[in-house]
Amino acid sequence: MSVAAPSLTTALKAEAARLGFTLSGVCAAIAPSGVQNFQQWLAAGYAGEMQYLPDRAAAYEHPRHVLDGVQSILMLGMDYRTAQPESPQPTQGRISRYAWGNDYHDLIRDRLNQLADFLRTQQPNCRVRGVIDTAPLLEREFAQLSGLGWIGKNTLLLNKQRGSWFFLAALLTDVPLDIDAPHQTDHCGTCTACLDACPTDAFVAPYVLDARKCISYLTIELRGAIPRELRAGVGDWLFGCDVCQDVCPWNHRAPPSAEVDFQPAAGANPLEIAELFALDEAGFRSRFRNSPLWRAKRRGMLRNAAIVLGNRPSDEAIEILRAGLQDIEPLVRGACAWALGQQRNACASGLLLDRFALEADESVRQEIHAALQAPNFDRA
Repeated sequence: MSVAAPSLTTALKAEAARLGFTLSGVCAAIAPSGVQNFQQWLAAGYAGEMQYLPDRAAAYEHPRHVLDGVQSILMLGMDYRTAQPESPQPTQGRISRYAWGNDYHDLIRDRLNQLADFLRTQQPNCRVRGVIDTAPLLEREFAQLSGLGWIGKNTLLLNKQRGSWFFLAALLTDVPLDIDAPHQTDHCGTCTACLDACPTDAFVAPYVLDARKCISYLTIELRGAIPRELRAGVGDWLFGCDVCQDVCPWNHRAPPSAEVDFQPAAGANPLEIAELFALDEAGFRSRFRNSPLWRAKRRGMLRNAAIVLGNRPSDEAIEILRAGLQDIEPLVRGACAWALGQQRNACASGLLLDRFALEADESVRQEIHAALQAPNFDRA
């Protein structure tokens, strides 16, 4: 196949911009230099329970495992910064900005499909595939190769104009597109704001994240109980975490997104925790099925909600946890038991003692026992 004229690449980028992608750059489809670091990261166990990563480790070695015959990758960015975060009240929880609106996968996948169709009109026999963070592709590596920015100390891709408040996506094709110069400079300098601010000390070193301690992992990917030693660090984060992005100096200049789907849904900035405990499985599905929050499922979100309430003791929290202590899910009851232990008053201890007499699940019984042993607990 002959090399495509630069005008095709220019037209493809123009179409991407029309579709809402604010960043675009092209790199050759080669083996990424960072794959060895990725393999070492996996070997260290930093992926935690995200078994899909080591299961597909070999596929990350070259983008041909995503699209056979691929020659070029058009890397894309779409802004998602919208409103400023509101400070939550004691019975409210924070949600990471990217999850305030509708599921970004749906919107970006549709835009990628439109962009792929455009390329097919220019190259009818081409092979093309669009992906958005679900394929075995080291997106940040290829984004840097495409000139979109550098990988910061918090492991996120940073752009001098847009910070890190954008989603990355990729369009892979067997068409040889015009290649952009890679981004060569790391502009983090001596700054360690992101490393210093992490509430759970999840950064092993600059550029190395232990996902097992990251609040985003704990509140989204982890399926079991959040380790006790990390619960206080979760603070008021109900789903995800933006701390390492909020403190990054490069994010202070990031422009707002115009995408309607990324604007905060009603009650998402922040979210009322009592409303979560009022939802059964069907109600949770109905409310969050088209939201990123669906990934944590009801049991995960209620577990997170209980941890948030435990970190912010109040009379209102006790009333919410009273209901949660009777939940059908042992994971939720256990988290509520811990949270009641943090209230440290006679009402909370009475609820725990009553539940202990009825509780059949051993993991929940252990949580109740540990909660009742909390120092300075005013026992009934």
